[in-house]
Amino acid sequence: MSKISLIIQREYTTRVKKKSFIVMTIIGPILFGAMMVLPGWFASMENTGEKTIAIVDQTSKYTNQVKDTEYLKFHWLDNSNSEAIGSSFKDDGYDAYVMIEDDLLANPDAIKIYSDKQVTIDVKEYISRNLERHLEKEKLNSYEIDGLDNIIQTIHDVRVNIKMIKIGKDGEEKESSEIVVMIAAIFFAMLIYMFVLVYGMQVMRGVMEEKTNRIVEVIVSSVKPFQLMMGKIIGIALVALTQFMLWVILTLMIATGINAIFSGSSNQNNSQSAIGIEQTIGDQQMADDRVAEIGESINNIFDKILTLDLWANLLSFVFYFLGGYLLYASLFAALGAALDNEADSQQFVMPVMMPLILSIYVAMAAFRSPDGDLAFWFSMIPFTSPVVMMARIPFDPPVWQLILSMIILVGTFVFTTWFAGRIYRTGILMYGKKVSYKELWKWFRYSGK
Repeated sequence: MSKISLIIQREYTTRVKKKSFIVMTIIGPILFGAMMVLPGWFASMENTGEKTIAIVDQTSKYTNQVKDTEYLKFHWLDNSNSEAIGSSFKDDGYDAYVMIEDDLLANPDAIKIYSDKQVTIDVKEYISRNLERHLEKEKLNSYEIDGLDNIIQTIHDVRVNIKMIKIGKDGEEKESSEIVVMIAAIFFAMLIYMFVLVYGMQVMRGVMEEKTNRIVEVIVSSVKPFQLMMGKIIGIALVALTQFMLWVILTLMIATGINAIFSGSSNQNNSQSAIGIEQTIGDQQMADDRVAEIGESINNIFDKILTLDLWANLLSFVFYFLGGYLLYASLFAALGAALDNEADSQQFVMPVMMPLILSIYVAMAAFRSPDGDLAFWFSMIPFTSPVVMMARIPFDPPVWQLILSMIILVGTFVFTTWFAGRIYRTGILMYGKKVSYKELWKWFRYSGK
């Protein structure tokens, strides 16, 4: 077995056996699922804390136009309380009070909410919606046209629902979704960014740790510094790929299980309805209907995900991860060999990380214009192409652009590996020396002699 293979094996086995690797491998798919589900769930949660709000209508035009809900209670006060309410609303048991000072059609700003605490946006919007609905009716009635409100309502009910159909190479048509494509682009771009940054930094910290503990002095007596660097880089790359593949497998298992659960619930509800079996009425029936709706929505999402070329996306991810990782990891390895402690690394790490950070901002623009000039050029530049091109791939960029981007990336990481190796050879055995960019250039030139 070659020396590089032994180093790769050592790096791989020691890292995959760590508890942190095992824990993150298990909870990673759960976290990804939570990131997609929890924001919508939290946003849909209703505030169940009951609030009582007083309303003083000095115009007497809007009395009882804001209706009570289960958690919002409105008390309409007469004008005699308009001056005293400001100082006594807390003592009277109100959480806030609303003052309507003028005709809202003529003066939309003549309404204010007063409270000693910040009023939530839900409360403000609820009051606004009720009053706006009333004002719309008043405005329509002022035209004195019979049936005008019904005409306006029919106009408001007009909707256009555009379905996106993706035509496959064999001419097969499948309904797709721009939202699913956008999420896929964001997911792959962020995953590339996270993997390259996290595992690239692991290379730097691993080299610095071995250098600080003087272990490297023993190792380089048996292997060449370049072999040590390449073994460490490739070993950590295999760790990252292992974790990614496990994430894919676990995510597919979780997604398949969820799909099966909701599909089973939906089918059960449909079959029971078909044979005329009476269901439990009330809350149970509403819950069953809700489960069926969720199941149908999940099935639709899975159908639209399948319109993506998943294998092409996964293989592209593996390539761009390896290309981007090898490019950045070689530079991080050179920095780790040149520095004695992580505190001195900031001035050198930031210039290396800036293109990677910039690529995230460009990827955000690529979501809206995947074939634009900005997205094209940054998907060709090798320091940004791993993230930007992965943001473009779900939108099916031209094949020649994909091939050109890959060729440039491969050529660049070969150059950066060669460049970093020459600095690594000298820096790995340097201790206690203040490093500068000028000093790094001297090491590069010295290593080339």
